[in-house]
Amino acid sequence: MTVFDSVVRSRRVVAADGVAPASVGVRDGRIEAVDAYGADMPAREVTDLGDVALLPGAVDVDTGAHAPGQGLAESYRLVGTAALRGGVTCVVASPAPARPAITCADALQTHQRAAAPSPVPVLFLGGVTPGTGPLDLADLQAAGAVAFRCSLSDGGAPDMASLGDARLRKSMAELAALDSVLLVHAEDARELGTPPVSAEQRPPRAERRGLERVIAAARVVGARTHVCPFTAAECAALLAAAGPIGVELSAQTCPHYLCLPSESLAQDSPAHACRPPVRSDANRRALWSALLAEESSITTVGSGHLPAHGLYTLEWSLSALWTAAHRRGGGLADLARWTAEAPAQLLGLGGKGRIAAGFDADLVAFDPLARVAVPGVDPSPYAGRELVGRVERVWIAGRGTGPEGGRVGSPADGP
Repeated sequence: MTVFDSVVRSRRVVAADGVAPASVGVRDGRIEAVDAYGADMPAREVTDLGDVALLPGAVDVDTGAHAPGQGLAESYRLVGTAALRGGVTCVVASPAPARPAITCADALQTHQRAAAPSPVPVLFLGGVTPGTGPLDLADLQAAGAVAFRCSLSDGGAPDMASLGDARLRKSMAELAALDSVLLVHAEDARELGTPPVSAEQRPPRAERRGLERVIAAARVVGARTHVCPFTAAECAALLAAAGPIGVELSAQTCPHYLCLPSESLAQDSPAHACRPPVRSDANRRALWSALLAEESSITTVGSGHLPAHGLYTLEWSLSALWTAAHRRGGGLADLARWTAEAPAQLLGLGGKGRIAAGFDADLVAFDPLARVAVPGVDPSPYAGRELVGRVERVWIAGRGTGPEGGRVGSPADGP
């Protein structure tokens, strides 16, 4: 009889075939079996979560890490700690803003070394600039870049200049040859005001024009493209229309765009630093409709964590998203799909994003009924708000971690 390293039971396991009572057997850091809640599964350690849900760990895509005035290693340590608190078990770091920007293999290796001690695994996006050539892309991929990112305006400023149409098409063609995906900050620089720091200077038409450029380029070269972040709900129909004309295009939005209408922001809210900006309540409601639509092209939801701009959202992202989603009839399966399964599929991370045999034992105990008061002094845009849903415990490769990211005894101590 198999003896597992650990077994985690819950009456609400969000597994590949839905939400149901189950037991998850873990051995050597991977899920070896998913069986009935009361199944006889001998293990060295057993955790019973009861009604607390068990989710696959979130894969947070395009996470900003490097903060001004901090060393790289300290930045990744802080991001890893915030990730654990927020139920994120894999961070996919943005190439910029960062020092050095991840636009060549040497820079990527510098970041990899700095991130090695992080309490959560860190993967990396490679940056695409006007000077990036095919050898640069191939070297970045060979060094470990899981995908690539570019901007049509200031989405990578000051480290990654915006791409023109010719360079965008060329980069897409080169990445298609590498069978990789390109994430695009799609605000068009020509549609931004001066200076482009307020919502009035970053209108929705900047996203529309940028999205039109992305679709036109991708249609020519057949590249896989992911708009990140997507905020202007009026562009949802344009995004959805890409598929029927043969363009493999999807998008990511962030909880602050889904939860925080611009009308409710305090004058000193960190959310004013968002690029694109937090938009109106009418836009927020329409963005939810687009996200919840059947076969939506908005497939992933990421934290939008960006310390370089004063946006510290990683710790509260999962709770904020759940707070708004369950009010609209969204379920735990939706939460897991947006934050774990779809991001892992987008980047080809075959062992992550699902609770199923053969996948990494990256697990999150999440209480969907718990109320969480965000401290008023918290640096996040959610300061002073009450959220619903609390991360109770995290396992990375089957090993349990405490709230500060420290290892707690064996792989599955009690919650």
